[in-house]
Amino acid sequence: MNNGLEIRWHGRGGQGAKTAALLLADVAFKTGQYVQGFPEYGPERMGAPITAYNRISKTPIRVHSNIYTPDLVIVVDETLLHSVDVTAGLKESGAIIINTSKSTKEILPLLNGYRGNVYTVDARHISVDALGKNFPNSPMLAAAVAVSGVMEREAFMNEMWASYRHKFAKKPEVIEGNMKALSMTFDVFEKKDVKKSA
Repeated sequence: MNNGLEIRWHGRGGQGAKTAALLLADVAFKTGQYVQGFPEYGPERMGAPITAYNRISKTPIRVHSNIYTPDLVIVVDETLLHSVDVTAGLKESGAIIINTSKSTKEILPLLNGYRGNVYTVDARHISVDALGKNFPNSPMLAAAVAVSGVMEREAFMNEMWASYRHKFAKKPEVIEGNMKALSMTFDVFEKKDVKKSA
């Protein structure tokens, strides 16, 4: 796809990768972009590997297929690195973001010789700190925006606040925790030498 960003998400059922992809599409749409957000369904069970996709563009999107050569790959569960080729088709001009407490250097041997940009973020630690539970999708969503540069932090945070406020109207503590998780993740990436993939 020309003039746009294609993202592939890898996670396990119940971790929120599909939700994060759909939220990203929703927020990008609200900032005036053309979007697609869709999952690829396999065995529907908790813990099974799942894949989801995003296309985000400033011009209308004419293609309607799976994404085979993504600009950005997001891995919500690092255990998938042992069983799924998460770098398949990933452009070397793009990037991969992995939820792990390990360093990039420790993760590289598991990436099949991928030579593009590799970023790690401990989404588990961030979500436990911010929400009291391991919900890695909010931090990984913020990581996707921070690395891709698909929208400015302030615009993203404003739209996410509006989305959470609607979704969790009767649970203000959930809104506060998710917003904290997003902000903490952006802070992590602002300290990294991030080369935008968008």
